[in-house]
Amino acid sequence: MYHKIKGILILSLLITYYHSFAQTTEGDDPLTFDRVFSSEFTQDIERDIQWDKDGEGYIIIEQSSTIKGADELVHYSSATQERTLFIAAEKLLVKDGSMAIESFTLSPDGTKVLLFTNSSRVWRSNTKGDYWVYDLQRQSLKPLGTSFEPSSLMFAKFSADNHFVFYVHKFNIYKEDFITNEITQLTKDGNGDIINGTFDWAYEEEFGKRDGFSIDPADKYIAFWQLDASKTGTFYMINNTDSIYSKPIPIQYPKVGEDPSAAKIGIIDLSSEKIFWVPIEGGEKENYIPGMQWVHEDLLLIQQINRHQNQLTIWSYTPSSKSVKRVYTEKENSWVDIDYPDVSSNSWGNNDLKLADAGTAFLRMTENDAWRHIYKVEIATGKKTLITPFDYDVASMRTSTQKNIYFIASPNNSTQRYLYRTDLKGKGNDERITPEEYSGLNGYDIAPNAKYAIHTHQSTTKVRTVRFISLPDHKVIKTLVDNASYNNNLNSLKLPKVNFLQVTTEEGVTLDVRMVLPINFDASKKYPVLFHVYSEPVGQEALDAQVGFMNIFMAQKGYVIIDMDNRGTPCLKGSAWRKSIYRKIGLINTQDQALAAKELLKLEYLDKNRTAVWGWSGGGTMTLNLMFKHPEIYKTGVAVAAVSNQLVYDNIYQERYMGLPQENMEDFVNGSPITYAKDLEGNLLIIHGTADDNVHYQSAELLINELIKENKQFEMMAYPNRSHGISEGENTSRHLYNLITDYIMEKTPPN
Repeated sequence: MYHKIKGILILSLLITYYHSFAQTTEGDDPLTFDRVFSSEFTQDIERDIQWDKDGEGYIIIEQSSTIKGADELVHYSSATQERTLFIAAEKLLVKDGSMAIESFTLSPDGTKVLLFTNSSRVWRSNTKGDYWVYDLQRQSLKPLGTSFEPSSLMFAKFSADNHFVFYVHKFNIYKEDFITNEITQLTKDGNGDIINGTFDWAYEEEFGKRDGFSIDPADKYIAFWQLDASKTGTFYMINNTDSIYSKPIPIQYPKVGEDPSAAKIGIIDLSSEKIFWVPIEGGEKENYIPGMQWVHEDLLLIQQINRHQNQLTIWSYTPSSKSVKRVYTEKENSWVDIDYPDVSSNSWGNNDLKLADAGTAFLRMTENDAWRHIYKVEIATGKKTLITPFDYDVASMRTSTQKNIYFIASPNNSTQRYLYRTDLKGKGNDERITPEEYSGLNGYDIAPNAKYAIHTHQSTTKVRTVRFISLPDHKVIKTLVDNASYNNNLNSLKLPKVNFLQVTTEEGVTLDVRMVLPINFDASKKYPVLFHVYSEPVGQEALDAQVGFMNIFMAQKGYVIIDMDNRGTPCLKGSAWRKSIYRKIGLINTQDQALAAKELLKLEYLDKNRTAVWGWSGGGTMTLNLMFKHPEIYKTGVAVAAVSNQLVYDNIYQERYMGLPQENMEDFVNGSPITYAKDLEGNLLIIHGTADDNVHYQSAELLINELIKENKQFEMMAYPNRSHGISEGENTSRHLYNLITDYIMEKTPPN
């Protein structure tokens, strides 16, 4: 466990040095973006695995050793790592050549495999594609949905008896007999306005929901989401480059204050193919349904959250009797989180409740007291038991066993994450599982039996590595990814030293700070400062993790790069820290960042006259707020894909943290950068993709109009047909980062 060392206190106890890390390398090569965007610094990334039901083995996609560029499925024993070819690439040849497997699912009895390939993007993720069924007994391969156009099926699943596959096609749910290929359409009204078995843009973006249907374990029912987006406004993006005539690109997008899509849960009786609806209290329009799962064949749990997102209700539904029961209610004065954002979490979008006590209870993290704790809730009675009665935050939950729950936490240092476990009775005994040697960020994909896990680790001094371990002893059974080649290439560079500090503002707020120092740092000199910001409730930046290549590049150019996490960010500093930003986005986070920067700039080696700030998305918004509200601190800013006006962002996100504009419009106005555009004094570069379906290009144009009205000079770059990540198209990323760094170096020159 990391222990805080005795700090060196300076500047009237306002800045505390906690620890520093120096890269031990003798490399001296300069970094260029040509090198960054070549293959020189490509890291190895593990493929997703599928655990055996008992956790004693797993299946993974690997490259074939016999057919170049082809994929095959391989089984490994968890205990011995013995490798067995599960499906050879030769068995997966299709008319266009070898199959590139993107994901796979085994049938309940393990005799068949669903293979997903040729995917295409729906909103952020590639969830539409082709499915094939491989029969392990017959060693045969068959496509599904051959009467439909290619790459158009979504979320295919086996029935429990292995006779059918169910999937979504164009907003409707279908059943296919994969022996005869007979197809039956189970829902008939899906048309884009009515959405069955999948979700609209806002549900995917803000609740992580994509797959919208589930089959009960006995093959009696399908439970599915139906969204009515018919009243959702259409936002049009414009494609000006692919034809001599522009093409409008419509997207259903509910802006702040606009009604959400009406959501309800339907049940398909598979024997009669009739549909009936779950009568949840509260109606469909002013509520969201972010979670639904089968507990057993006659019990469904449904999570409902109100429009204000400050009350969560969990209902149980019994299909045989068509009865609904309120199991659990949770209220907050701010907002209720469904899936808690954290750097260690790999379950975004899987909002299922973790079951315990043989399915008679579920586990729920709450913020109802000073810390984020885990409670166990009995489904039959609603009785709550506090499982983690500790004076620290749980970052995220992992696997539970009959006796214990594994979870991620870092009681003494919010910049790091470690694996812990405790009993399910709430006795108050916690045990850290992650060994001392893995200081930094740790993530775990734990087997169903909790005897094994895939462990990922990184820090500012250690590249990302992946190991297969046993639990709870954390013994390494096999190193899966060591990134040795990447590490060697990295160490050919001059690498910066990284300091971790804490800074206390004049208001008494203490922020974590990560400071990347210039190469050959000399404290007697003065250096330009580059602040990198995000600052909103879903992102933490000052982390004990690998520093990015832009940081290395700018440190080689002579900049000090600073990341800080203000109140409202998902740091492990207590509920009050995180919830203090409610209805104050743009205010409290801007104040914290600026006052902390003011204190840091008292350091003799930081040049307060050469300061720049940049950020992306929420960080772009923060950049604008800092430039407009604190020109005395920030001289140059680069805002990428920024929300300039909170009133044009989506309703689920902005209303969660800000309330409804119909009730507190002044908070939205006061928190929006566009309100303060008239106060711009420094150098500002605005960057935005014109096909950004998340933060619309509209946001940039509204700000540009305001700056023009106020006669404020600025620069801008529009990337045609690029989305929120501004990565599409040849050479885009390299061009973008060259643009950002060139602008900063021109306006805030290094020594």
